[in-house]
Amino acid sequence: MIDKIDRKILTIVQDNGRTSNAEIARQVGMAPSAVLERMRKLERKGIIKGFEAVLRPKDVGFTLTAFTFVRAEEGVGATDTGKALGRVPGVLEVHYTAGQDSYLVKVRARDTEHLQTILQQFGAIPGVRDTRTTVVLTTLKETRVLPLAITAPDVPTENAQGADA
Repeated sequence: MIDKIDRKILTIVQDNGRTSNAEIARQVGMAPSAVLERMRKLERKGIIKGFEAVLRPKDVGFTLTAFTFVRAEEGVGATDTGKALGRVPGVLEVHYTAGQDSYLVKVRARDTEHLQTILQQFGAIPGVRDTRTTVVLTTLKETRVLPLAITAPDVPTENAQGADA
């Protein structure tokens, strides 16, 4: 179960993954050793999937963001095409979707020529029937932070390891 203390710990590390164990302990009113044990449990259960640096894409040369809908010819529930899409450099997210299209893919590219190269790689994947791409002009909000309400009820975690969302 994820309880209120776990949610508070998760909120702190989502805000700043470099927050020290001692600082987390101070904020939640626990001993650092108890917080460390909770963090380790959250990692073992797969609730905390890892820690990463968040880069500003434009500052490292990726000035273009695009979303591509991909229609694939594969059986319902098959995700081989999606896995292949995920291996293309520049692909940040691949979502298997319901409806007319099979996948929604988030791409970061250096420029339109780079995007064209990525889309050509999509077209070379067996099973890809067609694509529709929308280029982002301005991003108003982008985050991976989940809104963990401290007052929310405890949440069972038995399926946490298999969840990728």
